[in-house]
Amino acid sequence: MDCIFCKIVDGSIKGDIVYENDDVVAFRDLNAQAPHHILIIPRKHIATVNDFTAEDASIFGQLGQAAKQIAGDLGVAENGYRLVLNCNDDGGQTVYHTHMHFLAGRTFTWPPG
Repeated sequence: MDCIFCKIVDGSIKGDIVYENDDVVAFRDLNAQAPHHILIIPRKHIATVNDFTAEDASIFGQLGQAAKQIAGDLGVAENGYRLVLNCNDDGGQTVYHTHMHFLAGRTFTWPPG
């Protein structure tokens, strides 16, 4: 498999990691869309949200817990932040390893785009 996120997880590509545990890794996005733009990914390769199984359900909770921890660490929990999960081409997914975008440090508008 030639997945850039799997390579960050296994250490063969260096990422600016800001959080990790046994199930999740979070690192700064190289193409930041906000002052704080962090990608939160499961260590397990799951290509899209559509590929999650019942056994993977706890991973969503792990992604959310990571976001909460990161928000606290960055001091943005009180002001707020945005979490985004894209799925497949029409949803805007460009890397096929499920990932949550954590965006903070500026005011966001709705609809997002």
